[in-house]
This record gives sequence, C-alpha cells and structure tokens, in this order.
Amino acid sequence: MGSDAPAETATLTNFINNAAVAAGTAAETLAVVSPHDAQTIAWVPLSTEAEVDAAVAAAKAAFPAWSALTLKARAAYLLALYNVLQAHRTELATLIVREHGKTQTEAMGDVLKGLETLEYAVSAPVVARGSVEIVSGGVQCQDERVALGVAAGIVPFNFPLMVPFWTIPIALAMGNTYVLKPSEKVPLTMSRVAELAADVLPPGVLNIVHGDRRAAQALVRHKDVQALAFVGTSDVARAIHLEGSSLGKRVLALGGAKNHLVALPDCDIEMTAQDIVNSFTGCAGQRCMAASVLLVVGDQSALLDRVVEKAQALQPGADGAHAMGPVIDGAAIARIEEAIEHAVSVDGAQLLLDGRASAAFGERRRDTSGFWIGPTVMVQRAPSDAAMHFEIFGPVLSVLRCDTVDQALAIENANDYGNAACVYTASGAAAEYCARRFQAAMVGVNIGVPVPREPFSFGGINRSRFGAGDITGDAGVEFFSYRRKITTKWTTPKVASWMS
Repeated sequence: MGSDAPAETATLTNFINNAAVAAGTAAETLAVVSPHDAQTIAWVPLSTEAEVDAAVAAAKAAFPAWSALTLKARAAYLLALYNVLQAHRTELATLIVREHGKTQTEAMGDVLKGLETLEYAVSAPVVARGSVEIVSGGVQCQDERVALGVAAGIVPFNFPLMVPFWTIPIALAMGNTYVLKPSEKVPLTMSRVAELAADVLPPGVLNIVHGDRRAAQALVRHKDVQALAFVGTSDVARAIHLEGSSLGKRVLALGGAKNHLVALPDCDIEMTAQDIVNSFTGCAGQRCMAASVLLVVGDQSALLDRVVEKAQALQPGADGAHAMGPVIDGAAIARIEEAIEHAVSVDGAQLLLDGRASAAFGERRRDTSGFWIGPTVMVQRAPSDAAMHFEIFGPVLSVLRCDTVDQALAIENANDYGNAACVYTASGAAAEYCARRFQAAMVGVNIGVPVPREPFSFGGINRSRFGAGDITGDAGVEFFSYRRKITTKWTTPKVASWMS
C-alpha cells in the first residue's frame, strides 16, 4: 500500500457526477491483484471521508430532478442502460475473469444475472404502479411510491456486477440516487459500468466511490444517506445493521451462509453428483449460495464415489466444461487450508479428496504464483465438527452420514444461517416434506444453488440477513420506497356550472 502507483498499471478514479474524479493526495492506494497469477493489474484509491462526502453530495443534488420524473421516464433511462450494458457484456465478463478469477462461463453468468434485475426494474411502471379506489360515498383513496433519497451500497468481491445490481436498478427505478462502494478487491468491473452509464444516466444519479472499511463506515454514518444495502459476512452485516438503524436509516444487510444439501436414497446418482459438484465448486466455492454440507441419508457410497470422481476431474483454468478458477487471494488459501487441517487433525474427518494435494492445481499455483487450490471432499464425524458450522468460503464439501431424513433435517435446522437448502430425491412427497421443514429462505429440489429468478426475490433468514425483507424483486421495491396514501373527499358543488 502506498500513495505512489507504478507507471505500468492504472490508478482507478472515483466516478462522481458522470465524471472520473481522482482521489486527493491524502488518499492511499491498494493494489488490485489478479487471482490467476498474483500480478498487480490496477491500483484502487482508498477514499477519504471528504471524497465520500463529495459522492453523496452529488447524489443528493441529483435527487430532486431524478425523483420528479415519472416511473415511465426513469424506466426509459434504465432501458437505455440495459442496452448499453448488453452491448458490452463480453467486455464486462472479461474484466470479471481478470480481477476475480471466475471462469468465462461464470463471469458471463455474473453479468447476465445482474442484467436480469435491471430487466425487472425496467418493468417498474407495471410492478410498482399505485392504485386508486373509491372506498365510500364520495371518498377516494390512492397510493403511490415515493423515493427515499440517497441510497448507498457496500458490496463484497464475489460477484463484481451481479451483487451491486441486486440493488442499483430497483433503487434508481423508485427514484432514489445511488452511491456504490465496490469491493476494493474487484473494483474494475463497476468502474467500467459507471463509465458506460454516464452515456445514458443524468449526472449524479449513479456514483462510485472506492475505498476500504473507512469509506464504508463513512457511508454508514453519513447524514444524507437514507437507505443502505450491505452484502458480506454476518458479523459485519449485523454491526452495520445495528449502527445504520440507530441513525434512522433503512438498512438491509445480508450475511454469510452454511448451506445444506440432503441426498435421499432414491436420488438420481448421476444428476445429483453433478449438481453437488457444481454447487460446491462453482465460483471456487466463493458464493453465499454454495453447498457447504452434504447430508446423505443411508448408505450412499456410490453417490460419494461419483462426487469425488467428478470433483477430481476439474482442472485449473478459465475455459472449458471442467474448469475451476482460483480463489480471491492468499488469505483465502490460508483460511481454506487451515479449515481442512483442523477438520482432519482435530475433528478426525476422513479426506475423500484433498484439494491441497491436487497435482494439477498445485502445479498451476507453482507456475503462476496464483491462488489455486483444488476441491476437497471430507467426511465429518459429528454434527458438532467445526467445518459443519464455519463458513469456509472455498471449494470444500463436508459430508455427514445420517440414518433418517428427520435426523438430516434436525442438523440443517440447527445451523445459525438460513440462506439455502436442497433435497435430492425422485419422490414428490419426500421433496415436499423436506421443503416445508428446512430452515432456509431459498429451497431447492434437485437444484443445489436455488437462486430465485426475477421476479422472485433473493434473501435469507437468521444470521444470513439483518433487516426486514429481501433484496430484490417486490421486496426491493418496498425497501427503496415508501407508500404515500392520499384520501380525497370533495363537497357537492353549490353553484351550477356547465358541468351540472
């Protein structure tokens, strides 16, 4: 870290009022490192409180004119933004591969899922329209959506475009203006989005301010920020929710997860094995919907054998059906390796596949100095094992054998989080039995990453969410607006007119 950036890599700027704004001389910079080879690809400024103030001030100044537009007019702006981003989707996906480490397919999915929320926001004139009704003789009630003011978002590294776009499109559609602090680990993608947005959005409507926890804290505490969305770890989510709420802001803070898969004896082995591997290794396990725990009911050695075979077939890289990318940085490698070692040496877990010993991933790490680690599958001894509770956030699957489906459900119900759960079965009755008993807000049947598609909303329960409601869909409309209710009564005219 330092104030001088090498000439061969660019120093990013904040983006305020549709213009690139260099951070002041007081701001430090942080290297943006590609996970593929640990090379510095850019420098990101760690903005000061004054620079956060400038971004919020721009959003505040833009709010009156933006919120005064009709829903239809704002939707037209968002449609133009959608078309611009669609035209640049390959460029944006390439940036995600470079700065995050996703495969090409995963990176394009990141872009397209973000655009899906933007599509939903374009429909705001339909999904967020008010209503009018005659409620009694001569009395009319109507309601309408009213924007809150300046909204802010603080997002993690794991989905450089999709997670910011959980909130930006709906917030803007409702008439709010926005300040985003991207993750300092992956700032390139949203910086490019801001540049593209400048061609279609009015100045001050969307602003980007880079930084670390100090910039995030400045947004949480800023008097002119009315609504705050956060995605990250549960401890930080809880702290931000408590502080922001105490300051009178609307706060929705999504936290971590420990997602459970339950495989029943009648599951289709081939489909289930592939889906399990996709779930725990996709995006190198760095997603809040990734599988962490597999609960197998009964003796399912054949299923575990196929899971190991399919996971073992993955190769380090960014292209191909069997590719798996690196994790984000060296700290992630250390955390994952420590969790595996603790599971084996302390809790007595049995390693079916040890990602630390993968020849292919180990060779790639030595050749590139990148943050490569292979997938790990380990059989735990008890529900109390640390790996059954700690969010490892990497390509690691903990397996626990259960005698009955109710035992599996009890284990899933006892975990602190509540993002996702899935049951693998060929029985509709069994699927219904489990789906109604999981303690998770997003449930899959034979789908190990049960992310709802728009217009269905995304969000968890328990320690996976702090605040009310979900973050997308109709819940996002509710979060980023309030309902103004107008009740009207007119007296009968006493003087005849041409309308009498």
